Amino acid sequence: MADPENTSSLEQLLAALKAQAGSGDRGPPPVDKWNPAHCGDIGMEILADGTWKHEGARITRESLVKLFASILRKDEDGATYLVTPVEKIIVRVEDAPFVAIRADRHGAGRDQTIVFTTNVGDIITAGPEHPLRVERRGDEPRPYVRVRGRLEARVLRAPFYELVEWAEPKEGRLGVWSGGAWWELGQQ
Repeated sequence: MADPENTSSLEQLLAALKAQAGSGDRGPPPVDKWNPAHCGDIGMEILADGTWKHEGARITRESLVKLFASILRKDEDGATYLVTPVEKIIVRVEDAPFVAIRADRHGAGRDQTIVFTTNVGDIITAGPEHPLRVERRGDEPRPYVRVRGRLEARVLRAPFYELVEWAEPKEGRLGVWSGGAWWELGQQ
């Protein structure tokens, strides 16, 4: 029988997490149920454009970014962490950890749904569980959609323009319907 200390490696851990994250039936790992001790800072960051970095170097392997994204959690303290059952490592996030790169509309009017796709492959339907919000930074609107837990995706400019194109006026404001709710985008 092999010695357990020698059979465990970072590659095996990554492979196991990747297999779990890649199984469409199970969904993402239950990071909200894990409560490990904070293990510190290893220099992980996510830039506003969705680029992941470790100690200043860009992480270019898409599969690794998706794996890390699957174990990401934002806690009540406002900090974002990579979380496993035994570790909790801080990740600096410039804006939002994900970027919504695409929006698709199904139906029309009050019955429509708007489905967003993120840079890491999450597919989210805007609605009460995944609210859409727009904040302003100066004159610029900054739209976001909740992906899971407290994690959001910033909606890129092209999908936001599509939202504006699909928008309807309501009491002097523009907004879109999705998931049975009206989401305000801004002034008419």
